Amino acid sequence: MQCSSFKKVVTTSLLLLSITIIFAQENDLKKVYFDKTKLFTGGNVNMAFFTGGVVLGANPHFGYSLTNWLDVAVKANYIYTGQKDAAQNKYRSHVISPGMFVRAFPLPFLFVQVQPEHNFIRYKEIYSGGSTASFKTDVNSLLLGAGYCQGRAAGQNSYFYFSVMIDVLQSPFSPYVDNYQRAIPVVSAGFNIALFQGGKRR
Repeated sequence: MQCSSFKKVVTTSLLLLSITIIFAQENDLKKVYFDKTKLFTGGNVNMAFFTGGVVLGANPHFGYSLTNWLDVAVKANYIYTGQKDAAQNKYRSHVISPGMFVRAFPLPFLFVQVQPEHNFIRYKEIYSGGSTASFKTDVNSLLLGAGYCQGRAAGQNSYFYFSVMIDVLQSPFSPYVDNYQRAIPVVSAGFNIALFQGGKRR
């Protein structure tokens, strides 16, 4: 992993977050102070199936609704990837990925999402002859995509969501690319759970 690449991802993410916070505050001045009823948690599972392989994962998150249409959150991620090539060699990886996301809702039931991550990877190769090899590495990912949510409304930040995203960086060893460096669509489904909201409407 190149340090300069990681710095670019972090810098871009912080710049994006700063811009969204400023824009959100300028366009929703009713509550620019901290409000605990806007806190939320939740998580999702990831599933991606392709020729000769599978990607499975789980992603808890914790965040804050800047406005009724814009959420930010920090997250953790665990991903298992299994692949098999034409020569019957097998490839296995376990990934732990701290990250964040910005989720914008142009419509109450539709969102777009930007999700930078830094992936710590334990990788193992099992060759058809019986020998094995393993190593550790880390790599950046930047997931972009869109999703659908059900049950979300003003004053209610608990809902079910479904999304599809891809890693636009497509770096070597990314858990979201195949053996040919092609992006794998990442299908996610999960729940967002409002904290401290109760019956209070935002």
